This record gives sequence, C-alpha cells and structure tokens, in this order.
Amino acid sequence: QVQLVESGGGLVQAGGSLRLSCAASGRTFSIMAWFRQAPGKEREFVAARSWSGGSPSYADSVKGRFTISRDFAKNTVYLQMNSLKPEDTAVYFCAVTSRVEVTTIPGRYDYWGQGTQVTVSS
Repeated sequence: QVQLVESGGGLVQAGGSLRLSCAASGRTFSIMAWFRQAPGKEREFVAARSWSGGSPSYADSVKGRFTISRDFAKNTVYLQMNSLKPEDTAVYFCAVTSRVEVTTIPGRYDYWGQGTQVTVSS
C-alpha cells in the first residue's frame, strides 16, 4: 500500500525558512511533486522532479526561493523553503505519479499525502 507522510510545517516569520519532508512507502514513482492550497484557492503546483534525476521544475512564484531535493536511502523528498512570504501560507501536499513528464495538474497525480500546514506571519 502506498503511503506519503509529510512533516516539517509550522509557523515562521516573513523572511524565515522551513524544510518540508515527504516520506514515501510502498513503491518508487518516477515523479515526485509538491502542491499547496490556501483557503478559498485552488490547489497550486509548487515544485517537482524525477526520482532518479533530471532537472527540477518550479512555479514562477517560488523560483529562487524553494528547492526540491531527494534522499534515496530514506526514500524521502524535501522542499527547502527560504525567504518565506505571507502569501506562501497554505497547506502543502506531497504527490507522486508514474507519468513520463512533469505535470502541474493535480488530477494527474496518483497518490497524495495528508498535508502539512505552513503559516508565514508578517
């Protein structure tokens, strides 16, 4: 059974940093991604990359501030978030798919974690 468990969310002041973790079990997927959803907003693509390699993809709103990375031994993907802004406040979700290409459409991902809350204060 596939399980994705996120952790690392919390409350941080604007300009601060957080690192989110997503531990995967069950099997390996070709693409791992992060999405986020704020109250009253649609789920938004944040970042994604191939499990084995390739260049990562980022939403324009987080380029230069967020970094997606991997730990193969722990079967875990991370999202390092720097220079956080109040508009980054959202529930962050880890997602996986076996598709060949990275997609920004939530419905094309096969499994999701339960989410972790990130709150950035002014």
